[in-house]
Amino acid sequence: MGVTVDVHQVFQYPFEQVVACFLRKYPNPMDNNVIAVKTVEEKKDESTGLIYRKRIAICQNVVPEILRKVSILKVPDIRLEEESWLSLQKRNMAIRSHCLTWTQYASMREESVFRESVENPNWTEFIQRGRISITGAGFFNCILETFASAFLRQGAQKGIRIMETLLKEQCGAPLVE
Repeated sequence: MGVTVDVHQVFQYPFEQVVACFLRKYPNPMDNNVIAVKTVEEKKDESTGLIYRKRIAICQNVVPEILRKVSILKVPDIRLEEESWLSLQKRNMAIRSHCLTWTQYASMREESVFRESVENPNWTEFIQRGRISITGAGFFNCILETFASAFLRQGAQKGIRIMETLLKEQCGAPLVE
């Protein structure tokens, strides 16, 4: 079956500031679930200026204790892989991420874009679609997907609040025009 979560947000800050903030967002005391983020690959295509990054995020296992009675859910942390393609020239950054933990039982994928807003070139639009699908857990599939859906929605909103807070701290008040 699977669940999908869509997010759309306009940050009233220029693209370069929003992307810089996103790339240094974690770890952060506003979200203790993200333990570490490591860049494992980075390269720039000199002909196009496109910057490719691959990062691994290590997060605390947030599955409720009651569900961790199932042995496969009893892991200390969850690992996510994020790939991004940044074009400063086009003022666009595409991001794809997926979960590296529990791949035989679950699929978690997110696709996101930061781009210059059509509303105002000094603002940045953020669009994200996340999809979680759980298989192989029998009657637990629906329970786990319901939990995952709620967690994904809350996580997306929390991530936006963190970005807004960091942007205000690092760049001042938003550019309202």
